[in-house]
Amino acid sequence: MVWPLWLPILLRSSRTSATDWTRVTQRPRIFLTEDAKRLAKKRLPRMIFDFFEGAAGREVGAGRNEARFDDITLQPRAMADVGKRSLATRFLGVEYGLPLGIAPMGMCNLACPRGDALIARTATDRNVPVCLSSAGSSSLEDMRRWSGDLTWFQLYFGHTARASFGAAERARDAGYDTLILTIDVPEVSRRTRDQQNGFSLPFRLTPRAFLDFALHPRWSISTLVHGVPEPRNFATESKGFDRKASRAGADWAFLQELRERWSGKLIVKGITSPVDAVRVQGLGVDAVYVSNHGGRQLDSAPPAIDLLPIIRSAVGPDYPLLFDSGIRNGEDVVKALALGADFVMLGRPTLYALAAAGGAGLQSLMQCFAEDIDLVMAQIGVSRIEDITDQVLFTPCAQAAHHAATHQAIPASTDT
Repeated sequence: MVWPLWLPILLRSSRTSATDWTRVTQRPRIFLTEDAKRLAKKRLPRMIFDFFEGAAGREVGAGRNEARFDDITLQPRAMADVGKRSLATRFLGVEYGLPLGIAPMGMCNLACPRGDALIARTATDRNVPVCLSSAGSSSLEDMRRWSGDLTWFQLYFGHTARASFGAAERARDAGYDTLILTIDVPEVSRRTRDQQNGFSLPFRLTPRAFLDFALHPRWSISTLVHGVPEPRNFATESKGFDRKASRAGADWAFLQELRERWSGKLIVKGITSPVDAVRVQGLGVDAVYVSNHGGRQLDSAPPAIDLLPIIRSAVGPDYPLLFDSGIRNGEDVVKALALGADFVMLGRPTLYALAAAGGAGLQSLMQCFAEDIDLVMAQIGVSRIEDITDQVLFTPCAQAAHHAATHQAIPASTDT
């Protein structure tokens, strides 16, 4: 991308001083993911916002992911001893400060300069895991240095199995213990917003992109000053990153060999079938990550939250499950835990918050999630994350049956 050619135009377009372009917004007014999304849409070039928010096809699947959470209700309980509550969560032998982490996402530095570093700082402050993507815009070595043992690495199949195993070895050499293999992108789906906007990686400066960036000078200059982001960790034996390259080589044989090679914790992401989940479990994988890629791969995929209890039933009560797709607040996190997840990962909300107000925005939104979870626990009568089970869900038939089975008449008082 030939940034210097249009830098003078951006400078003339901006009423903001050079120091302001890299200044983190102070005390952002973010109380909901929707607040962060609204601010992000205002501050990002359209093609960048659409890259973050967009999904496959007509984006019906992405909408279903979110809407389905609204149909799930929780049963309030009265007079429970919930004065002392803890959000601490143990997952794969590690205790975290919250039952959630940051999902792997490509090109986070497009949200704001040094986005990955700000994510790492927030993860460290909150004691939650952060997963760096193969398509991340910071190197896995840097991310590991920023967030230490909280850092996980997400692996896409590269151009060859050898290149893919090489990426895993690079992560091991950098000190990573947890590896997530994403298997739900055999081919990158047709994402119409990206096509309409002419978005591609690496960037191409089209007339439409030129105008889009010129109308957002603060983002454009900040990005220029800090370096145009590019994928830093993708497994390739060729020159450059090809976003549309096939990743269908991530088959069962590849997974089995990866399990044999990787001595740390191995998670498989993108499982939506109970049959696949059981097969993954049988290969000795440490956890299954239930996700439909936020609706970015198959528009007709069922809502991920509907698949979660089915997969929980298939793998049994004790096998570790992670979940993402459609989570937008702390109540959603509690619902996912109640339906079978052991841990939840945040995707788009992270990017919205970064784009809205940098590190302060992300800290603010994480606080909202933490407060939501804590207050919901008080309302449903539980004090610990591990006490959130399907018993906190409200389903009229189940509630009536439970009442009928356990109800005992309370004898009238004989006091005089």
